[in-house]
Amino acid sequence: MATSSFLGNRYWVLRHGKSIPNEMNLIVSSMENGTLEEYSLAPEGVNQAQLAGELFQKVDSNKGEINVQALTEKKIPIENVRICYSPFSRTSHTAKVVASVLDIPFDGPQCKACYPILTDSFPRGCLKGGQTFVTCYSFEGDVKIIVLNQCANVLSNVVEDLRERFFGPSLELSSHDMYSVIWALDEKYPFVKPEGGESVLDVVSRLTEALITIESGFQGCTILVVSHGDPLQILQTILHAAKEHDRPNCDLASRIEAVKVPPVLSQHRKYALLTGELRAVI
Repeated sequence: MATSSFLGNRYWVLRHGKSIPNEMNLIVSSMENGTLEEYSLAPEGVNQAQLAGELFQKVDSNKGEINVQALTEKKIPIENVRICYSPFSRTSHTAKVVASVLDIPFDGPQCKACYPILTDSFPRGCLKGGQTFVTCYSFEGDVKIIVLNQCANVLSNVVEDLRERFFGPSLELSSHDMYSVIWALDEKYPFVKPEGGESVLDVVSRLTEALITIESGFQGCTILVVSHGDPLQILQTILHAAKEHDRPNCDLASRIEAVKVPPVLSQHRKYALLTGELRAVI
């Protein structure tokens, strides 16, 4: 499978479906509030997630495009898919719906909030059904060696660094109308934090860590990143800019470091996604 020269995987992004906070016009950006079940998907959002899963089934694995004929011709190889999602209830709910559409066992024992710690002592790459793999995982801080025998086709990963951008305690549970204030600040000063919250630069830093983790764990896979509006805008911004920063022997972290400049980061709104929108990135 063809991938960008500086990445070992192909990336798609999916913004969570319409959520209860969306319906209530509320900013829910803290981990404490965001993981509450009362702030998961609204019924319309469940439908959007279902549609996104159906569209993802129609992805042409060679062209990286939505192809309505791909279901009967050449759909994406499901064994090469990885779903990486934010721990917020609205994103995990979205990821679960998509996994169900794709017939992926979302709650299997190897899919529960496990974070791969891959070293030279252990194999890397996609986990494929019908094979035995030995790898090293961290479960709540304890490192264990796990033998994955006849493992499921797709490993779902909770990646905390894909969480929502925190807009600060003064804006938490306030109106969506405040987004325009934050984005106006971002356009002028993307390195400046909202009071008590995260700047665009802060989000880039943790997204870089998420990408490095994913790239270290998987090779030659199609990664579906299920996250939120601002993080996904920012993720697309840095990946597209990093792709253009073509320098010899320049790794992912170095490329992103080179494009962490205000003229680039201030433009993240041009990559905005609607709720439930699926998009190929790179």
